[in-house]
Amino acid sequence: MRYNYIAIEGNIGAGKTSLATRIAQRYNGKLILEQFEENPFLAKFYENQDKYAFPLELSFLADRYQQLKRELAQQDLFTDFTISDYFLNKSLIFARKTLNDDEYHLFITLFNIMNANLPRPDLLVHLYVKTSRLQQNIRNRGREYERHIANEYLDKIQNSYFNYLKQQPNLRILLLDTNAIDFVAYPNHLELVLDHIDRDYPKGLTNVRLVG
Repeated sequence: MRYNYIAIEGNIGAGKTSLATRIAQRYNGKLILEQFEENPFLAKFYENQDKYAFPLELSFLADRYQQLKRELAQQDLFTDFTISDYFLNKSLIFARKTLNDDEYHLFITLFNIMNANLPRPDLLVHLYVKTSRLQQNIRNRGREYERHIANEYLDKIQNSYFNYLKQQPNLRILLLDTNAIDFVAYPNHLELVLDHIDRDYPKGLTNVRLVG
């Protein structure tokens, strides 16, 4: 793997953890997985977004920052690179869609303080999956608190991702449209994904539609 630090991003149910895990196994990478299921506000948020959005986003930001700071600072002599299934900046993307303006301004102030202390990934891979397939993936993994996620919410998050990615000229970003493949079920589709990730990309946004 040509990159020292890769982050996998995408909407809820896009396959971030599945892909990050497979890349780490294939290329002997140190794997950092987000511990979102331990968040005490997550299930409450899906029941009452207005009430629990702010504590949810703050707790996610704190947990993500602490984990990345700890894991990225620790050198692992037995792995060749680091890969995570999230990027700290996802906190901004979700917060912008769930918080009111006053809450968001406070949130972004805290985010900027934390983000200044973390390295940026050498490559950010964003998995684009259409909403209907996201919903199918969400149903298949069977998390009770995700049963009532609305299409409108997923659409808002995806649009926020697109807007963010287009405004990052100094970050190397690979946007993979994976709607026509299934890298979990088909080994040849996984090879296609890995082949595109392990390439030399310029800074800015590169779009690739994968067809198996």
